[in-house]
Amino acid sequence: MKHIDIKEVFSNAEYIGRTVTVCGWVRTARNSKNVAFIELNDGTSLKHLQIVIDKASDIDFEPALHLGTSLKIEGEVVEARQGSVEINASAITVLGTCPPEYPLQKKRHTLEFLRTMPHLRGRTNTFNAVQRVRSVMAAALHEYFQSKNFVYINTPLITGSDCEGAGEMFQVTTIGYSKEYENEADYYSNDFFGKKAGLSVSGQLEGEVAAMAMGKIYTFGPSFRAENSNTPKHLAEFWHVEPEIAFAELPDIIEEAESMIKYVIRTVLDTCPDEMKFFNQHFENGIIDRLEDLVSHDFATVTYTEAIKLLQESGEQFVYPVEWGCDLQTEHERYISEKVFKKAVFVTDYPKEIKSFYMKQNADGKTVAAVDLLVPGVGEIIGGSEREADYDKLVAAMNERGMNLDLYGDYLDLRKYGSVPHGGFGLGFERLIMYVTGVSNIRDVILYPRTVGNVR
Repeated sequence: MKHIDIKEVFSNAEYIGRTVTVCGWVRTARNSKNVAFIELNDGTSLKHLQIVIDKASDIDFEPALHLGTSLKIEGEVVEARQGSVEINASAITVLGTCPPEYPLQKKRHTLEFLRTMPHLRGRTNTFNAVQRVRSVMAAALHEYFQSKNFVYINTPLITGSDCEGAGEMFQVTTIGYSKEYENEADYYSNDFFGKKAGLSVSGQLEGEVAAMAMGKIYTFGPSFRAENSNTPKHLAEFWHVEPEIAFAELPDIIEEAESMIKYVIRTVLDTCPDEMKFFNQHFENGIIDRLEDLVSHDFATVTYTEAIKLLQESGEQFVYPVEWGCDLQTEHERYISEKVFKKAVFVTDYPKEIKSFYMKQNADGKTVAAVDLLVPGVGEIIGGSEREADYDKLVAAMNERGMNLDLYGDYLDLRKYGSVPHGGFGLGFERLIMYVTGVSNIRDVILYPRTVGNVR
């Protein structure tokens, strides 16, 4: 049906004095002696559009006052208080009725309660704002990479190899539970692919294949990890941004990551002022200033060894002990970014034992050319590295981990035929959304969260 987005009614003064048609859901309604009011929202704007109904008219307005009801409104756009606009209704059509037990009433609901109704929570101000910011951030990522000659690549979601080598893959099978097979090899030989397959934990390996032909590529799609981590920043299914760059070393990767983050955040601040004011008021006071500060300053850089020393000398009583060789926990990451540097910081050159097999080995024999980006309030949001371009060193690292080289034949071939220095990083998209919005639980920045014991 022909109608105008509510966002357009607010942003285009040319509609004032004109009769328009808008559609949306009733957010609030009140009925006074001579006039009734409806606050209407269609998802295009955080602000609700006020509909004014003159009760002296012949409009049948009573069915339209129920929360959650969907309406089509015709009426004249007029100026309202505080420089806004509203519509004097001339006709109302109820598109979908809503019963009194509609669960989203006027009272403020907790985010935990709203997780029980993912199909409806998008109609609240919080999720309305989150999803719109998410959309702007996704578009900004594409704009950034496209403007810098990166090629957008779609890597497979079903794979026969584990990129991280950690065994946290969801199995893909058409057989399921069965007692018909004597052993694992027999089972997989009868499965759809004739071998063990799983959902991809990362598109990096295939991304490197593309980068060795296209030069600079990026992927942007879902990744799946069967990691039993029931924390506020882990999902079993999440969206992953993974650029891979040929003819690049670790400093180039760090520069690209900083440039990308600043571009995306700058775009959100410029494009979503109403949403950011909402997050500043309801989720993190000062978030706009924090983001403005981030995009206006250079990120810090510290080596892992230096970071461990800073943590050990801090005098803080951490839950997880700090010693060289340990994997940094969220409490360590946040201390470094929030208390030591008070801004975003890249941590480089991690011990090789706690990082993935594909990372370039440094000359010291103990560390690899890895990098994590830590930001205040969240911790790590980017993990990357220069990749190992030397065939023999890569094979040695894989053998040390007991990996099956037969599963990585294509990947190893890249080191045989015109190998070049190259690298890349992975950005957990939902974690970046958390950082930008101040929303503290990753389950609240994605439409349907997939976590341990929860699928809907």
